[in-house]
Amino acid sequence: MAAAILRRLYRGETRIGFIASRKRWYAASAVLMLICVISFSTRGFKYGIEFAGGTQYTIPAGHSSMTVSDVSSAFAKAGYALPNAAEQVASGGNRKIVATLNKVSGDKSQPIQNAIATTLHIKANAITVQSVSSSWGHDVSVSAIEGLIVFLIAVSIYISFRFQWRMAVGGIIALFHDLVLAAGVYSVIGFEVTPSTVVGLLTILGFSLYDTVVVYDKVAENSRDLLAGSRMTFSEAANTAVNQTLMRSINTSLIALLPVAGLLFVGAGILGVGTIKDLALILFVGLASGAYSSLFLATPIVVDLTERAPEYKALTKRVVAKQAADARRATEEAELAAAGVTAPVVKRSTGPAPAPRPGARPQRKRK
Repeated sequence: MAAAILRRLYRGETRIGFIASRKRWYAASAVLMLICVISFSTRGFKYGIEFAGGTQYTIPAGHSSMTVSDVSSAFAKAGYALPNAAEQVASGGNRKIVATLNKVSGDKSQPIQNAIATTLHIKANAITVQSVSSSWGHDVSVSAIEGLIVFLIAVSIYISFRFQWRMAVGGIIALFHDLVLAAGVYSVIGFEVTPSTVVGLLTILGFSLYDTVVVYDKVAENSRDLLAGSRMTFSEAANTAVNQTLMRSINTSLIALLPVAGLLFVGAGILGVGTIKDLALILFVGLASGAYSSLFLATPIVVDLTERAPEYKALTKRVVAKQAADARRATEEAELAAAGVTAPVVKRSTGPAPAPRPGARPQRKRK
């Protein structure tokens, strides 16, 4: 059974009703985005030092018994409570504990460093101190937003010319969905927003768009010359296209997600390499939501927009009428077959016999 399903999936022969059940996907996406918006308004974001500004102290812990709590207590003893909890990065001999304070003036930085070193019984020069202004993060954010706007405009123009404007609308809505969902995960979990987060956020847009365009290309192929006949509706052609590209989407998503999952769960989770967790998380969430939106959002939105057009409404009526007639004919034939009655065969009239050619001898009848 499983082998047969996998074989059909590989050949693109599945008949999953992606389009027919699109209202369920809309509802699920709406619930997820509502949770994200509520988290934006209540929890907000935890900005890294590059965006919030401040002074960061990196304390070497190595193989010692120093813990995050010890570092927090040392800062509290020095009279500076940490606004956010200290964080452990790396592991083994490279283990470090990073603590961030709000902006500290230069004349106070060295006394804090000396007090922390004394409490933790380490050398003061072993602590690395870094001060960052919030204006740097502001400049990065503005540049990222500008790049995002240019990217969305270019994408809309390309898809509109390559396919149709309805597909551009579906693709942009899917991209917006991926952005909100990825940002919402950061807000709910409380991960720091760093420059790596911004880079990852821009990276996932390309993946989401690629997966969507692959499905769009198959939809365009299946719906070519569709209005000239009555073989299927646009929604049926689109659903067939999604099923035909399902295996390709799964393969692409898995190939992209597996190494990112390794970075996130092994590198950041097990080995404690904190420098890569921001990038790994945004990529993991973005790749997963991009695969989801290309199958369950982008194409269904295109179907809803397309089937509102008068020509496609007329196509749907023709297809429905033809399918009803075929169903009635099949039912009648089945009833006749069950009753043991053979449907009458209508012989076509061959017309009158051709006149004899001039000068031809009449044929005599044999006795």
